[in-house]
Amino acid sequence: MTQLQTIGNEKRNKTIIAGAMMGSARDFDKSMKELENLAEACEMEVIASVSQNLASVNPAYYIGSGKVTEIKEMAEQLGADSVVFNNDLSPSQLTNLQKALDLEVLDRTNLILEIFSRRAKTREAKLQVEAANLQYILPRLAGMRSNLNRQGGTSGSLSNRGAGEKKLELDRRKIESRIGELEKELEAVQKDRETQRKRRSRSALPQIALVGYTNAGKSSLMNKMVEVYQKEEDKMVEAKDMLFATLDTTVRKITPGDNKDFLLSDTVGFISRLPHSLVKAFRSTLDEVRYADLLLEVVDFSDEQYKEHMEVTANTLKELGAEAVPRLYVMNKADLVMDETKLPKVVGDKIYMSAKTGAGLTKLLEMIHGKVFADYKVCEFLVPYEDGSAVSYLNGSARVLKQEYLPEGVRILAECRQYDAERYECYR
Repeated sequence: MTQLQTIGNEKRNKTIIAGAMMGSARDFDKSMKELENLAEACEMEVIASVSQNLASVNPAYYIGSGKVTEIKEMAEQLGADSVVFNNDLSPSQLTNLQKALDLEVLDRTNLILEIFSRRAKTREAKLQVEAANLQYILPRLAGMRSNLNRQGGTSGSLSNRGAGEKKLELDRRKIESRIGELEKELEAVQKDRETQRKRRSRSALPQIALVGYTNAGKSSLMNKMVEVYQKEEDKMVEAKDMLFATLDTTVRKITPGDNKDFLLSDTVGFISRLPHSLVKAFRSTLDEVRYADLLLEVVDFSDEQYKEHMEVTANTLKELGAEAVPRLYVMNKADLVMDETKLPKVVGDKIYMSAKTGAGLTKLLEMIHGKVFADYKVCEFLVPYEDGSAVSYLNGSARVLKQEYLPEGVRILAECRQYDAERYECYR
């Protein structure tokens, strides 16, 4: 393992990851690797990994008491600051482990919440994360109090930095009161979001949402579309090769031409065993998915676990009530495992491509148009000169094939949406 590293002037938290295997070894190994990636996304340095086969859970420590002693000795030898468990711990297990190890102990849910706390930037995301944090803290409050003095203020401490975590001495009533306040604030934010969504709906532009497992390349795909079809670098979103690089939903108007524009939204990534409190807290944000005309499910095809990731995405979409929304599957990073000269490759509703290089972007756009503009039809209108707004609208919203000025008005031959054909039926 590497020596203790620093980020700026701050030491990285040195951690041991631990997990109990109660199923297949293959699934367990993949889960532990994902836990390591989560820890690294939280700027922690993983210095060791410990596992144990269990027939049943130890109610006191989750793992066996002998394994607890082994972790304690290892932590002392390696100078660990914390231990992260791949399993979700009960409040009593968390308390017992912290006492036995004399170290900061986090479970998988706590680690994900910590990542979200660090990445939240907008007011809405911060409120959502704080609410989820407090829901997590509430049943664990007694154990956290007993470890408050040891955890607080140490260099490299991974105690959650949200407002809830900074006030562990608040009693249960005050925390419940704060949760109530946050829910009211989030309701107000949700109303604003609904207003924005209705405004976008009135624009009649198709709404497309990027979904998929975290770090599959959703933000990279959005950036490539913005780069090619908008050519505005300041409209690009943050894209990093790490889990949960993006939390805040971003909407961009994509203008490929022929007046077939659409709105593209980037959403928070999914992950196996995503804490229910986070799904609940981020539900208003993820409503972008439910109201979309089309979902682009971005899949990291180079990851050997991509099928499992697709299953997690399908289950999460079902939980959000979005399983019936039409979907295209973007098998991203295909250039890493396929002959790039054979890209893009289209098989049914799947396209194998690379968002990073742009290989397949044009074909993907064709597939998108085939889905969201399927109701387009060629219509001929004769618009009287006094209705100049209709002429302007059709020129801006339809693909005008021919236009000529006649004594009785403007004759327009256009490929337009069914909605627009019905709107100007009187001029057809």
